[in-house]
Amino acid sequence: MADGGVEQGRLAPLRKRWKAVSAVTAALAAVAVTVPVVLADSDGAPPCQAVPASTRALAGDPAAATRALDPGEDLSRLPAVRALFVERPCGDGGAVLGRVVDAGTRVEGRAHSLEQARSAYGVVRVLGRAGEPLPAGLTTAVAGLLSAYVVDQSLYFDIDRDDERPAVTAEQAEAFDPRPGSFLAPGEAHAHFSYTGSSLTGSLRVGAVRARTVWDPRVFAILYDAERAYFAHYLERLTDNGADPDRAPGGSDRSSTSWVDRDLGRFGDRLGALMGMRTELVRNGTIPDVAEFDRAVRKHTRGAYLAADRRVTSRTPQGTIAARPVSGPVQGQLMDGRAQLYAVLEKWAATRGTPEARVVEMRRSIDKQYLQSFVYPD
Repeated sequence: MADGGVEQGRLAPLRKRWKAVSAVTAALAAVAVTVPVVLADSDGAPPCQAVPASTRALAGDPAAATRALDPGEDLSRLPAVRALFVERPCGDGGAVLGRVVDAGTRVEGRAHSLEQARSAYGVVRVLGRAGEPLPAGLTTAVAGLLSAYVVDQSLYFDIDRDDERPAVTAEQAEAFDPRPGSFLAPGEAHAHFSYTGSSLTGSLRVGAVRARTVWDPRVFAILYDAERAYFAHYLERLTDNGADPDRAPGGSDRSSTSWVDRDLGRFGDRLGALMGMRTELVRNGTIPDVAEFDRAVRKHTRGAYLAADRRVTSRTPQGTIAARPVSGPVQGQLMDGRAQLYAVLEKWAATRGTPEARVVEMRRSIDKQYLQSFVYPD
């Protein structure tokens, strides 16, 4: 199996340790342990920790999970959030933590609340640091979180240093000038991932979280699907001339294309970085067989995402973007991120009658950032 081949890299010791303690972890859960228990490992690997019953209970209580993951507007609860994520969970602990993340950061199909957005920030802040790969179960949940907050990963709120916060309300997001991004859903709060550090990718911490999860081809496929779905979602809301209608009344203001070019550069940046992570994991041996990994990614990929034939005016919650219906199977080289974006762009342009000169500009915006980000940063 492809997944097994990946596991035999850096994750092999983790898998072996989980098997050795699975029976013990089940017994601890049965007696409702309320504090982490460190278990020794017979093969000399670092010890694991049992996820306490109090944390397990959060998975079945979304409101409580949100409160537990919320670092607070002043981040005063960040140590408590960090304490939830034991470094090396025993047995099914990774999956349990993943269910807590799922429960506390979103509700499918609904706009994110301020508390959920802060909780998403808290998870990324705690897990977005250098470290060993996150365990299976937790990786899938983190990928789901990043997919549900795919728009927020590209936003940068230009606010005063004294007014920084981990999340902003819909009203606050709309008040920033220049606006942080286009086509935001009404009534949706946004995680401010660039708080305490920003880059074109939104946050260095988002990149670090990705780096700890994309050893799993299922996660790589989830993140890649989300970016491609968002690209189609974004394109279909532009004018026929490739401009932002919110900044170009009547679709006639060509100066508004500079905002679109900035956004397109960020798509190239994020996809280039994702592909660069794959290259780095092959180089350091975490992915021992790149061909097998790529086959597994294709197996888990939902399909291709094309933009609608006509301009779409709806402003939908960002958590629905990655769940949009696929347009068909993936064509061509899946792991050529630029080619995948270009195919969608050119199909959109042909349908909408976009001038060729404008299409060239749009391709150039994607291309420049993709190439700069393809080499995985230290």
